Amino acid sequence: MQDKIWLSSPHMGGNEQKYVNQAFEANWVAPLGPNVDGFEEDLETFLNDDNVKVAALSAGTAALHLALIECDVKYGDEVICQSMTFSASANPITYCGATPIFIDSERDTWNMCPVALREAIEDRISNGKKPKAILVVHLYGMPAKMDEILKIAEEYDIPVIEDAAEALGSAYKGKACGTFGRFGILSFNGNKIITTSGGGALVCHTQEDKDKAVFLSTQARDNAPHYQHSHIGYNYRMSNIVAGVGRGQMEVLNDRVEARRKMHGFYIELFNDIEGVEVFSEPSGDYFSNHWLSAIIVNPEITGKTREYLRLAFLEDNIESRPLWKPMHLQPVFAEAPYYGTNVSEKLFDNGLCLPSGSNLSDEDRLRIAMVIKKTFLQINHI
Repeated sequence: MQDKIWLSSPHMGGNEQKYVNQAFEANWVAPLGPNVDGFEEDLETFLNDDNVKVAALSAGTAALHLALIECDVKYGDEVICQSMTFSASANPITYCGATPIFIDSERDTWNMCPVALREAIEDRISNGKKPKAILVVHLYGMPAKMDEILKIAEEYDIPVIEDAAEALGSAYKGKACGTFGRFGILSFNGNKIITTSGGGALVCHTQEDKDKAVFLSTQARDNAPHYQHSHIGYNYRMSNIVAGVGRGQMEVLNDRVEARRKMHGFYIELFNDIEGVEVFSEPSGDYFSNHWLSAIIVNPEITGKTREYLRLAFLEDNIESRPLWKPMHLQPVFAEAPYYGTNVSEKLFDNGLCLPSGSNLSDEDRLRIAMVIKKTFLQINHI
């Protein structure tokens, strides 16, 4: 069997070990330390916003949880959440004892639909329950329609939390994803555009918000000579060793974004002559996607093939591909949660497929991918 081609595998730059070794040599192996400080500063510089303050944490999920806490989300509250996303976007809402209110996608960016968002807010308010926060996701690195979403949020005075776990390096109208809302979150999981093996970050806009996040993420210990706690805390801080990996990865982040965007260009060219397949792309020049994952929509009425047919063809050649995220309102665990919209996200899920997108794919890998696609749709057995 041929070597496996992964959907999105880690891609080391070479200098990660240097920072990790520095941590060992200085015996900074616990949370806090120079690598944590340096990684936060590197991220702040990259995000290119003078007001941004970053707190490095153990996971993007931890960052979402702390963002909700800082937005005063409590038991019995409601939080608006994009339906088409990974479950980690919605799970922290339940950690707080709140109820997610799921919103459908719009077709341009596959992200939160502003029309359905407004409908949901007005309906919840009419029922006496104003949502405490709006959690929007930049799916697969594609920026959401932030102007429209922020305008609605401001109109109803509801804070916005950006799940930019998949969108480090993406921008909307020249502004970095993760810097629009009151809070943004980043993820450095093993499959992300850069990785720390596991980890995340909370993007804040005031030192006060960052200080509170750091306080809560380090068990909320009061300033006392003994262990004293006046708040519930969490063990969410990033370790100095993990942050060292992140520092090395930051050195190659721009290269990784360029490589992912080139993979997207590869798929654009590959599917150019195949009718009935749409490559997920920016709707206008206002959007700059890192194309963390390239994805397609297959129209079986035109192609005569389904996205599942293609997925199995890839699988037979030991190539990983994956259906789009199953919308949260279709998940058994959230079956009782309210949902607003039509069926845009459901159709995307039924017909969408994520393709191998790693920045470390070789020309030989691309040749194998192209062979499977052309064999599937054009019945071409050689290139």
